[in-house]
Amino acid sequence: MKLDEILKAKGKTVYTIGPEATLQDVVRTLAEHNVGSLLVYEQADEAEGKPVGIITERDILHACAAGRDPLAEAKVADIMSSDLLTGSPDDAVENVMGLMTSKRIRHLPVLSQGKLVGMVSIGDVVKAQHDRLAMENRFMKDYIQS
Repeated sequence: MKLDEILKAKGKTVYTIGPEATLQDVVRTLAEHNVGSLLVYEQADEAEGKPVGIITERDILHACAAGRDPLAEAKVADIMSSDLLTGSPDDAVENVMGLMTSKRIRHLPVLSQGKLVGMVSIGDVVKAQHDRLAMENRFMKDYIQS
């Protein structure tokens, strides 16, 4: 199974934010859309900019624990992860699962020819693997019983 199949099933919507937004803006957007991360674009308009990082719930938690500036004052650029790992729609789910596990990341932007086409979470990848294994298991049981 490829990432493209996951994106077809879950949709390709990705929520973004700019580096000058506040952490309060991030919290509000995460809660509004019930997501765990936002892709950070150098410009607010995705068509004009490029992804420069990612900010996650975990980043917010670490900023709060470190006693940083209040959420309404701290900027995304100050705490976002700028070492952005990305995937391709043609990447195999098994490979992506290994990458996400080894790098300890939960969200992976998916780019095709430099353009954002979606985002997968570790939950999406695990679900895809689970569904595939359940189907194989069912086929094996049917084969053995016939």
